Amino acid sequence: MKLPTFLIVGVQKAGTTSIYNYLQEHPQVYMSPVKETNFLEQDWENLPPEQQNKNGIITFADYCRLFADVKDEIAIGEASPNYLFHYESSAARIQLYVPEAQLIVVLRNPIERAYSDYLMHVRDAISYRSLSEQIKHSPHKSFIIRKGFYYTPLQYYLDKFDSTKIKVFLYEDLCQKPVNFMQEMYRYLGVDDAFVPNVSKKAQIGKIPKNRTINNLLQRKNPLRNMAASALKSIMTSEARQILRERLIELNSKDKIQTPLASEDRQQLIELYREDIFKLQDLIGRDLSSWMTI
Repeated sequence: MKLPTFLIVGVQKAGTTSIYNYLQEHPQVYMSPVKETNFLEQDWENLPPEQQNKNGIITFADYCRLFADVKDEIAIGEASPNYLFHYESSAARIQLYVPEAQLIVVLRNPIERAYSDYLMHVRDAISYRSLSEQIKHSPHKSFIIRKGFYYTPLQYYLDKFDSTKIKVFLYEDLCQKPVNFMQEMYRYLGVDDAFVPNVSKKAQIGKIPKNRTINNLLQRKNPLRNMAASALKSIMTSEARQILRERLIELNSKDKIQTPLASEDRQQLIELYREDIFKLQDLIGRDLSSWMTI
C-alpha cells in the first residue's frame, strides 16, 4: 500500500495550487488527484454528517484510494494547507497514519495573506463583514485573521517531529524566482532537481466582483437565481447554464490589484501580527522585516 512520503501542510493563499501543479509536472512525483484531501485535519468519521469532509474523503480507506495509481514515483504527496491551522489534530493524525512523511510549510506575509483570503470570500459571496470590521471588532474570532499567526503552529510541529522532516519556504521566493524555488523543493524531496517546471502560467489569478449585489445573486442560492434556472431548463443543458453563470461572474469581475488594502487596515494588521512575526523570524532564521512595511 502506497501512502504519502510528503505533505504540504500550509498555508492557504500562499501559492499552494501552483506548487501542487509544478509538483505534478515532475515525472518522479505523484500527487493526490484531489489537491486538498483534508483527511489528516481531523477525525471525520466521528463527526455528524453535516460536518463531514466536503470532498467525501472520510475514512482511511478513502484516503488510501487516492494513491492507488502510484507506480514507480519516488515522492508521493498531497497538499492540504489547513493542516498548519488545525495543527494539534493534524499533527496527531499525521503521526498516526504517515509518521515518516516529510512536511512542507509555505508561509506568506500574513497581512497580504489575510487580504487575499478576504477577497476570495468576497468573490465567493461568503463574507458578510468587511475586513475592517473583522480587524476592529473580532480579530481573534476571524478565521481569515487567525490563519496568519504562524509561530505557535510551526513551533508545535517542530516539537512533535524531527526538524529534518520539516522544510519552511516563503511565498515571496516563489513569486521572485519560481524555478529556483521549485528546484529547492525537488531537492528536499529527493527527486531530480534539474527538472524545470512550466512556471509561465499562474494557477489562480485573483479576481473580485465589480458589483457585490450582482455577484451575490450569481453565487448564492436565491429565488431569483432559481427562477432563472427554471426558465432556462427547457432551452439549455445543465452544463450550458453553468457555463453561462461562470461567464456572467467573469463579466462582473475585475483584477484584485484594482482594490488595494486600505492603509489603515494594513497598519492595524501589522500591529496585530508584529509580535508573532518577530518570534517567527527567529524560529526560521529569515529576516521578515519586509512583512511589517507600510
